[in-house]
Amino acid sequence: MLAQIACDALDEARKSAQLLIFAYVLMHDHIHLITDSSRSIAETLKFTNGIVARRVINYLKENNHAESLLKLRIQMRNRQHKYTLFQHHPNAFEIYGEDTMMQKVNYVHLNPVRAGLTHHPDDYLFSSARLWQGKALEHEPLVTDHRSIKWR
Repeated sequence: MLAQIACDALDEARKSAQLLIFAYVLMHDHIHLITDSSRSIAETLKFTNGIVARRVINYLKENNHAESLLKLRIQMRNRQHKYTLFQHHPNAFEIYGEDTMMQKVNYVHLNPVRAGLTHHPDDYLFSSARLWQGKALEHEPLVTDHRSIKWR
């Protein structure tokens, strides 16, 4: 449920920020995204993380998931609290060249295999691996823009 909320939020971010999402995988504790945007990397991260966090935290609040919210709570000044979904240690960088792009796409798609969650990338639901292989499900969690890449 939360993974689909995150996918819907990423789709919303794509439309709102006019960015392209080429590849993704949602893991239990992190997200990998390959995007293209006219915004800076920092702005793109802030925008996508902000929408995903808001949607997930709002869902947890609206559905009385107090125990989950407690895990996301951080203390602010004056004993006020807020919730955070992401640690702010992004590993973001620009990709130059088709070889590097494909290396990163494969890295993203193999994440669930390396984590022992599946034997084949196409079998992991919250990933763009199937889309890249032309094996899309009828109801993909998040459709990517990988077909709009202009290859040499």
